[in-house]
Amino acid sequence: MPKQEKNSEALVALTRRVVEGDQAAVSRALSIVIDEKPGFEELSKYFFEFSGRAHKIGFCGPPGSGKSSLIGTLLSHFRRRDTSKGPRERLGVLAVDPTSPYTGGAFLGDRLRLQSHALDPEIFIRSLASRGMLGGLTSNIFGAVHVLEAYGCEKIFIETVGSGQGEVEIAKVADTIVYVTAPSLGDDIQAMKAGTMEIADIFVVNKSDMAEKDKALADLRTALGLVESSGDWVPKIVATSIKLQQGIEELAKNILEHRAYLAQSSEGRRRVKGQVLEELSLYISKRVYRHAQQKISERHVDLMLAKKTDPVTLGNKILQAK
Repeated sequence: MPKQEKNSEALVALTRRVVEGDQAAVSRALSIVIDEKPGFEELSKYFFEFSGRAHKIGFCGPPGSGKSSLIGTLLSHFRRRDTSKGPRERLGVLAVDPTSPYTGGAFLGDRLRLQSHALDPEIFIRSLASRGMLGGLTSNIFGAVHVLEAYGCEKIFIETVGSGQGEVEIAKVADTIVYVTAPSLGDDIQAMKAGTMEIADIFVVNKSDMAEKDKALADLRTALGLVESSGDWVPKIVATSIKLQQGIEELAKNILEHRAYLAQSSEGRRRVKGQVLEELSLYISKRVYRHAQQKISERHVDLMLAKKTDPVTLGNKILQAK
């Protein structure tokens, strides 16, 4: 049997195992899709069939606000909720980490604060390297999401690296955006730009057991009052404390309410269309970039150094060349 056919059969078997709930297969499929190993395009085509099945919840906010701990606590909350309300749903976490400049891999690895759930057969946690992309995301985030959707995750928590204003990019991937800050990061609230304020559906003042909680909440309410909300959804503000186990149920309730709102509104359809457009645009831009990179030669560099051409002129020639 030709090698190509063997590889194709192996990929079909892998996708079947993912759908059946084999976590080892999920891990393997994610590695192929994220690292763009041989067969990633074939897998991507298959897993796209499952797109849109999960509620994607994006967590953004500055480093030190406790995003990982908050996600871990929410996982526990939804686990307890499942036990009392029927069959347990599968949950996924994609934690995007800064990229190591040496290995290209994730710096932080699978977050220690999430490891208490690592042995849960219905929870899958994976760290992804951002590979330097703006917005604290990775260019293959959509492919990773679809793998988890095929695995059967009903909720997928996506945590960004906390890289600043570029985090508005999370709005192109997630359905519900949760912005997390903390009382000790009061300057963060003051510095938030309109873009960040406009994309978040829920604002969380985490670590609210700290003394500066009231001021942080007041600052956030003031900042929100200056921003016009789009659509019928009014952004929620929640104070949470992992230490005191406060505000978690309210946050979970707001997340579920926002999911219900999206299901009934034109805003939900708008976001889904935006996500599909972004996924397509990312794929095309990567293909064009690689195609152009392969055509750049040392001669091109020498011409630019000699000022015989410029990046605009030469770049257009390279892009137009067959």
